[in-house]
Amino acid sequence: LRYGLFGGQRLRQCGLGSRALRFAFFPDLLRVIPASIHVSVIVFCVVLVAAALVGTGFFMYNAFGSPYETLHGPAGLYLCSFICGSCGCVILVLFSSEVKVHHLSEKIANFKEGSFTFKTHSEQFGSSFWTILVCSLVHLLNVVLIHFAGFEFPFSKPRDPGASTGGADLMY
Repeated sequence: LRYGLFGGQRLRQCGLGSRALRFAFFPDLLRVIPASIHVSVIVFCVVLVAAALVGTGFFMYNAFGSPYETLHGPAGLYLCSFICGSCGCVILVLFSSEVKVHHLSEKIANFKEGSFTFKTHSEQFGSSFWTILVCSLVHLLNVVLIHFAGFEFPFSKPRDPGASTGGADLMY
């Protein structure tokens, strides 16, 4: 069996050949799998993507935006990276527990089988699992680097309070 986020593939080896059968979690397997765990995996994936986009927006604004004003500085990047890393870890734990604890392989291998029971020889996670693993490791590495570096962004110097801007400069 090979698992992805929304579906997968099961390979049956019966006799001389093998048959590859594709399955989808939501229309096909709703009666077999615990849907609440899989829906929570997808919700955490959406939170992961949203927090990664917000962190990227913070970085772009701080690096290329207004030279004297930063938006949340390193703390904003630290928070977004921490949220992304922790959501990625929760996704990996939930997805793995869905497969192992709830015996998903046996349920999928024997889905719509009448009298014959198939045995599962191997389980593989698809590219979505490994992509989320790499993303969460990169975000956790980013948290560690921001924490240990303690750096200030090049444009994060505070504005000089003595210099006034606005309408007073225009009067003279």
